[in-house]
Amino acid sequence: MARSAHAAISKAAFERLSEFRYQMRRFQRFSERAARSHGVTPLQYLLLLHIRGHAGRDYANVGELAERLQAHQHGVVALISRCAARGLVIRRTSKQDRRQVEVHLSRKGERLLVRLAFVHRSEFKTFRKAFAAVLGDT
Repeated sequence: MARSAHAAISKAAFERLSEFRYQMRRFQRFSERAARSHGVTPLQYLLLLHIRGHAGRDYANVGELAERLQAHQHGVVALISRCAARGLVIRRTSKQDRRQVEVHLSRKGERLLVRLAFVHRSEFKTFRKAFAAVLGDT
């Protein structure tokens, strides 16, 4: 059975998958370097991005951030604490549910995120072409 499943996947499909993973990794490495050059870790940058990029509002809670980061909640709490200590985020108790903690960007965090977004946007244009070429042949 494994042999027939292998035969069903063409060489071209493996080449596209390889190229897709390569382009993803290139963009990830670029992003990691950009974050470090702006004085934050890649995870701190992603935390800020996911707070600002949360659909429908400008904050997120710990569970939502853990899902977006694909991390355990206790690890995300520690990450939030480090960002709060640096003045990048602010914790607020939710008015709707006092058991929930909202994580908001501070002005400092917002300014940093905007700078990184500009760097990423210009680089993403380059990678978008490569991704489109790979995904266009599926």
